[in-house]
Amino acid sequence: MASDKRIKVTLACEVCKRRNYITMKNKQNDRERIEMKKYCRWDRSHTTHKETR
Repeated sequence: MASDKRIKVTLACEVCKRRNYITMKNKQNDRERIEMKKYCRWDRSHTTHKETR
């Protein structure tokens, strides 16, 4: 791997609990789980998505 600092994380919707997005995060700068507002196509609205393990 080129760098172990950036890792892939999966984001799951808080409403429907489906895993909708895969993104990258810097493990050194963002120690805790990330949380962001993203569009959920099953709920057809913007909902909070949290990082899953």
